[in-house]
Amino acid sequence: MRGSDREAPALSYARRQRFRLAGGLINKEHINFQEMFILAKTYTMEIAGVKRELPLCAVSDKLDIAAFILFGDVEITVRAAEELLKKCPEFDYILTPEAKSIPLAYEMSRQSGKKYFVARKKPKVYMTDPVSVNVRSITTDAEQTLLLGREDGDQLRGKKVLIVDDVISTGESLAAVIALAEKFEANIVAKAAVLAEGDAAERDDIVFLEKLPLFFK
Repeated sequence: MRGSDREAPALSYARRQRFRLAGGLINKEHINFQEMFILAKTYTMEIAGVKRELPLCAVSDKLDIAAFILFGDVEITVRAAEELLKKCPEFDYILTPEAKSIPLAYEMSRQSGKKYFVARKKPKVYMTDPVSVNVRSITTDAEQTLLLGREDGDQLRGKKVLIVDDVISTGESLAAVIALAEKFEANIVAKAAVLAEGDAAERDDIVFLEKLPLFFK
């Protein structure tokens, strides 16, 4: 080895993962001063007993948010799913919006043995008579549509449903999933997320593991 991983702590977790996925070795030659400045713009969190460096991303000229990405992070997905299940009431099914929370929903499904459904952003050819609602998210800053095929939605009817997301922030995405579940007369027993961002952390109607601040400039 060319002495690379000993210097890895100077990099954010996400940066280290990108180098590893690219098959590269991390050493001083890979980092210039501009990259060091960018990498320093992170927020350190401990989530389900695991520390992560979340990169700060500009939403506007007055606001940054810390990006929490579950994709590819198996360790935190497994740990977060385990801790959330301890806090959630009994349920029959899991419902989650596409796409960032899918790994979490899958892992909670695997650990609990309960089936999960995904509210999709676009209609699929296999969907029968899809039902839709509109949503605007802080991370997309655009109106989107969430859909659930009737063949899936009818399974939720009268059942105890746990709604799962990675981060609850403005609550608009969550409200859309709730509205979708209610169209199928599901019994929503809890709304759960790994993180509650900003004012969402003051809500008393959600289950979450950690508070995530907003970063005002």
